[in-house]
Amino acid sequence: MKILIARMNHETNTFSPVATPIAAFGGDGPAWGEAAYRENKGMRTAMSAFIDAAEREGAQLVTPVSASANPSGPVAADAYDAICDAIVAAAPGCDAVMLDLHGAMVAQQSADGEGDLLARVRAALPAAPIAVALDLHGNVTQKMIDNADVIVSFKTYPHVDMYETGEHAARLLLDRMHGRAQPVLAWRQPPLLTSTLRSASAEGAMHRAVEAAREAEAQGMLAVSVLAGFSLADIPAPCISVVVVGNGDAAAADAVAERIARQIWNERGEFVYRSAPLEASVAQAAQLAQDADKPVLLLDHGDNCMSGGTCDTMDLLEAALAQGLTGMVSGPLCDPQAVAALIDAGVGARVTLGVGNKLAREGTGPRAPFMATGVVRAITDGEYVITGPTYTGQRAYMGRAAVLDIGAATLVVTERTHEPWDLGVFESVGIDPRRARFLLLKSRMYCRPVFVPIAAALVECDSRGVTGSDYDLFRYERLARPVYPLDADRQWHTN
Repeated sequence: MKILIARMNHETNTFSPVATPIAAFGGDGPAWGEAAYRENKGMRTAMSAFIDAAEREGAQLVTPVSASANPSGPVAADAYDAICDAIVAAAPGCDAVMLDLHGAMVAQQSADGEGDLLARVRAALPAAPIAVALDLHGNVTQKMIDNADVIVSFKTYPHVDMYETGEHAARLLLDRMHGRAQPVLAWRQPPLLTSTLRSASAEGAMHRAVEAAREAEAQGMLAVSVLAGFSLADIPAPCISVVVVGNGDAAAADAVAERIARQIWNERGEFVYRSAPLEASVAQAAQLAQDADKPVLLLDHGDNCMSGGTCDTMDLLEAALAQGLTGMVSGPLCDPQAVAALIDAGVGARVTLGVGNKLAREGTGPRAPFMATGVVRAITDGEYVITGPTYTGQRAYMGRAAVLDIGAATLVVTERTHEPWDLGVFESVGIDPRRARFLLLKSRMYCRPVFVPIAAALVECDSRGVTGSDYDLFRYERLARPVYPLDADRQWHTN
């Protein structure tokens, strides 16, 4: 048996000005061939699980590429072509395909990055079964449904079940190949834009939907996935989906998809997040810190790295300084120009320079950089190893990093946008985040498993950047209307 296994992950924020060239997919571009295998073997990605499953089967593995980039703007045309061409070129002669995809990729020439790839793979291997693992925030399309035999998504957000999802998808594919199962797909997509902060799987309506999916699996469905979608993509339907893999009975799978989708639609108001004013959030954090012996987290979800944020929006820091907060650690802030200037100045130098506010934001005019005066405390290569629970063991790349102490706050400035996956974001540059009074993080969710245990409290802060929760900030042109909550009286009727 010869199995094609590949990884192509990108969550595209079409409103983000952050470019996505080929170099963004990894430390310096994708891993190709044998390097793609090594990058995933022994790790906790869905591709890792595919590799393990195929090796247990005694199969010959073909691993043309592993490409994963932080969320950002549309993928460059040449980058998308290079990754897809490598996968399609490896297809001839393969008996099965296992793809670790995100599900919300938009390229400059494709509004349906995964669907277009799957159509090409299907054309190259008409008879070979195709299994796909997707992120919980995938935007499912008809083309994806038409060209895959098995689709399984993460059930957790923050995502800690990537490997388990790959394991699940691989098991169903192999069961099909050995005649133990007959996977059939059913799909529903209510016209509902969900706020990412309302897609956490441990609470609220999303939790109830995921639990309904688990119950349906326990009652006989091969897989049931609830995909919250990624609404910061100007495509026809960046909406929530339910995908069901039934066992030979298409009508039963369809009924499950309809039932769970109807449950979601009936609770649609709970999938919308409404932010407090930034100044009120900062004041709340100040109050919480009065008697705290641990840091208070201020999560800048309006400039969230893992939704395509620029990580250079300085609104939160400016608001915190205006209210007199001290003992702050802020970062990672992405500003390659500032990093270069700090490196040129050297450790120990006192400098004044503009930091952040350099990339245009949807719905707002140009902003003046934040003028920072302070002492350069450290300069590093910006690399560290993630300790988990997400991407455990993988090397992280922030680009070159510099630490600027401005008195009331210590700023970690990097060349790349970077999610604070790990305490290593700060420890790798000589900062102990436990000693901060306030931690200002460019994050929404992925920091929580690591930083909440060391914190006294958490406050969500909306800086009204390109990942803000207010849909009025964004100009949708391709979005199919009506859609909830933009059209509050929207009704949904299915066949």
